[in-house]
Amino acid sequence: MRRLDIRSRMLLAALLPVILVSMVLAVVFLLARFDDMQESYQQRTRSVARQLALASEYGLFSGNQTQLQSVVRGALREPDVRWVAILDAYGQVLASAGDDVGSHLLAYGAGEAQAFDAPRRLDILGQPVFASGIKLDDLYEESRSRPDGMPAQLGQVVVKFSRQGVDARKQGMLLLGGLVSLLGIIFGVVLAAGLSRGVIRPILRVTHLIERIGRGDFSVAAEVRNDASHRGDPLRDLQINLLKMAERLSHAREDLEQQISTATQALREKKEEAEQATQAKSRFLAAASHDLRQPTHALGMFVSRLAQLPHDGQTRQLIGHLEASVRAMQNLLDGLLDISRLEAQAVQVKVGPFALSGLLAQLRHDLTQTALDKGLRLRIRDSSVWVLSDATLLYRILLNLAGNALRYTDHGGVLVACRLIHGGTQLQIQVWDSGIGIAPEHQQDVFKEFYQVGNAARDRNKGLGLGLSIVQRTADLLHHALSLASRPGMGTRFELTLPVVQPTDVVSDAASPERAQGDDLQGAEVLVIEDDALVRSALAGLLGGWGVRVYEAQGLADAQQWLYDGLKPGVILSDYRLQDGQTGIAVVQLLQAQLPHTVPVCMMSGDTDATLMANAKAAGLILLHKPVRPAKLRNLLRHLLAGQPGDDVEDLR
Repeated sequence: MRRLDIRSRMLLAALLPVILVSMVLAVVFLLARFDDMQESYQQRTRSVARQLALASEYGLFSGNQTQLQSVVRGALREPDVRWVAILDAYGQVLASAGDDVGSHLLAYGAGEAQAFDAPRRLDILGQPVFASGIKLDDLYEESRSRPDGMPAQLGQVVVKFSRQGVDARKQGMLLLGGLVSLLGIIFGVVLAAGLSRGVIRPILRVTHLIERIGRGDFSVAAEVRNDASHRGDPLRDLQINLLKMAERLSHAREDLEQQISTATQALREKKEEAEQATQAKSRFLAAASHDLRQPTHALGMFVSRLAQLPHDGQTRQLIGHLEASVRAMQNLLDGLLDISRLEAQAVQVKVGPFALSGLLAQLRHDLTQTALDKGLRLRIRDSSVWVLSDATLLYRILLNLAGNALRYTDHGGVLVACRLIHGGTQLQIQVWDSGIGIAPEHQQDVFKEFYQVGNAARDRNKGLGLGLSIVQRTADLLHHALSLASRPGMGTRFELTLPVVQPTDVVSDAASPERAQGDDLQGAEVLVIEDDALVRSALAGLLGGWGVRVYEAQGLADAQQWLYDGLKPGVILSDYRLQDGQTGIAVVQLLQAQLPHTVPVCMMSGDTDATLMANAKAAGLILLHKPVRPAKLRNLLRHLLAGQPGDDVEDLR
């Protein structure tokens, strides 16, 4: 309901008393007049009845019906009389006149009687007729007195009066009272409107003044000061004070705007400085990441090649420590790369239906040895359910969860199980462990980067603190709900919920275990394009150790020379950044144009820019980020030499 404005409220406040007084006075006046009219009517009816009784005494005494008939006819000339009858001492009608409708409702008696015929609005009055007390002849007159000395009753007069006249006069009076009340109300409305207009106009002027000031229009000050019509305004002083306040606010606003402008300019300068610093930091981190990945990549290749050579026990143990150190550094760089790719939304999601059984078999294959090394039981229950997800990303989630469970469990075991929920429309994959558990205050923080509970010394054997962060980001990317339940000392349960689909004829082996393919790299010809001599030497040595015939090139010219000499490589391995500002993508495209057939290409780079990944994908090239693990590189070469696609190799590690 819309609230009344101030004008309506003032009008209502002035009008309500007028209406109330008018109604009360009209009601009191009408009720008093109705009582007077009713009393006058009743007195008149009784008077008429008594006069008829006196006039009919002689006719009853003498039995003169003619005289009685003339009496009743004369009575009809009285107002409101509708019927008159004169009864003898035995109740018999001697004379009557008028419309005798309805019953008499009166019994014959010696006293005055009255009744009311409500349906016909008739008052019925009965008046007894007694003999006069004057004696004419005592000798011959028959006694007409009753034994008790009272005069004898000669008969009775019955008269019916109509209330229609009285009711009509009441209605006229009611209409007159209503008209008077209406005129009073109209007068009150006019008076209230005039009074309210005189009160409202100054208030409305103040309202409009405040509205214009609120819009920033301060020119109204001069109008108020110079307008002669405002000088009689009772609220003029208030308006002047408002204008003074508005002027002070205007000055304060100007000062504030000046301060804001100055502060904004300072903030803009600081922002530009911060952006420049951020860009410089980004360039530094990108350069540092690239420069760090290059020697780490070469170091991994050298250590892997070194491990292929024969050594004594002490040297082999030292090489094992080197491999562990290099692997820890590679894990850190891989985790940082995964985080950056997820933040940049550069991870390609390939959602489709697939059977969960192959993924669980791959998980069992990859983690069984880890569980045996720690003396733990690893149970992965098979499931025939088909789900809708990205098989590679889902596998990385489960590998991280189950790997963390094995890492933080010293006794007991780890269980990976599935159960259908919500009527079989969704599947919940649960990873249970009997490890140390996570306290409630840490359960949200464990999904942050580099956050670890109980690893203040940053023991690398306990991970880097990136796994759960990658799991959470990947689950969000796939729109799979991830939850955690844990009790310290009792273990932890992770739950991942994903949709269930009906089985199809499509066979997905994205997460199936690798099958042994033997040493099928022997004699393969690989063209290596790398401008960094150290990395090129390490890569050539590693490939040579696998029996690969390596052809080294620093850039486009060297690679073209090999092609001119008749080389037809089975695979091209190229760095992205090459000498003289060349890029691996451009060099490879020029080389492909010179070859008689398409040669599979693998691009390797220490850059983690999302633009590079997009460009490599647009060119249809496989991109590996340095440092590249030797096992992954060997597996990729097998796929490429066998003519199999290797698109999923660089998905999240």
